[in-house]
Amino acid sequence: MAAGYRTVGFKGYSVKFNPFSDQLLAVASSANFGLVGNGRLSILGTQPGTQSLSERKHFDTQDGLFDVSWNESHENQLITGSGDGSIKLWDITLNNHPISKWHEHKREVMSVEWNYVTKTSFISSSWDGTSKVWNPASPQSIRTFSEHQGCVYGSVWSPRQPDQFATCGEDKVVKLWSVNQPNGKSLATFNGHMDQVLSLDWNKYAPEQFVTSSVDRTIKIWDIRNPRGQLAMFGPFEFSVRRVKFSPFSPHYIAAAGYDMSASIWDVRNGSVVFVHDAHREFVFGVDWSLFHPGVMATCSWDEQVHLFKIPV
Repeated sequence: MAAGYRTVGFKGYSVKFNPFSDQLLAVASSANFGLVGNGRLSILGTQPGTQSLSERKHFDTQDGLFDVSWNESHENQLITGSGDGSIKLWDITLNNHPISKWHEHKREVMSVEWNYVTKTSFISSSWDGTSKVWNPASPQSIRTFSEHQGCVYGSVWSPRQPDQFATCGEDKVVKLWSVNQPNGKSLATFNGHMDQVLSLDWNKYAPEQFVTSSVDRTIKIWDIRNPRGQLAMFGPFEFSVRRVKFSPFSPHYIAAAGYDMSASIWDVRNGSVVFVHDAHREFVFGVDWSLFHPGVMATCSWDEQVHLFKIPV
């Protein structure tokens, strides 16, 4: 299976499958590489048994969009992180305007993610050096976390512990946090990358493990019980890895996408590459796994293309 859709004039930054439907994807994109100009949230649909991928709806924004996350308790709602520092909540059954908006971050919002476990909160991270936890019913953030020195590229919830999340940033480190920590201090700091840490994700089947990717051109796997060193390392590669994502169906496979213009699937047991999708012609910034169909994946790229394909694992 292979399908494509072109986000004409917009560079793809993030693509996410809907957790309630096997036929919907959301894509966050920006004009002019996110430096200036509009953004677009595209809702794409698939048809069962076909190779088609078409737009169901889109929402245009005044500034670029860098990430998107579906509401874990509402199939028609999602949030976006924007270049103007705002976060918007959308309902795909409505037109034109977001149903809620928050604007506490001082710079670009690089990531947003809904809590998988409690489903009542989400987290954001920004170039302003902070991560914030939100409840969609509240007009202000619940808590702010700010130990990183420089941009925070990603904040990702633990798949088992509803209060815990991890962050990665420009300062080359990963930090583990708890929303319930009274003093707001991180629980642990993980050093080991030699340059900015661009992405991270948890292993859903071994929730003490997470994976990171870096400008130092490596992928590393860590255990939260041992901050002193990684469990495994892949690379160095020729180019930086922009995004990593554990499979939702197996503890053994990681998807990686980045500046080599491809998406690859790695077997963490032996460090081998089991599949490469190299149909993009520019940097690949977004990659996601379908939650309904094992091996079905989506990517988005600066080449203004969204690809849907199946891998043989």
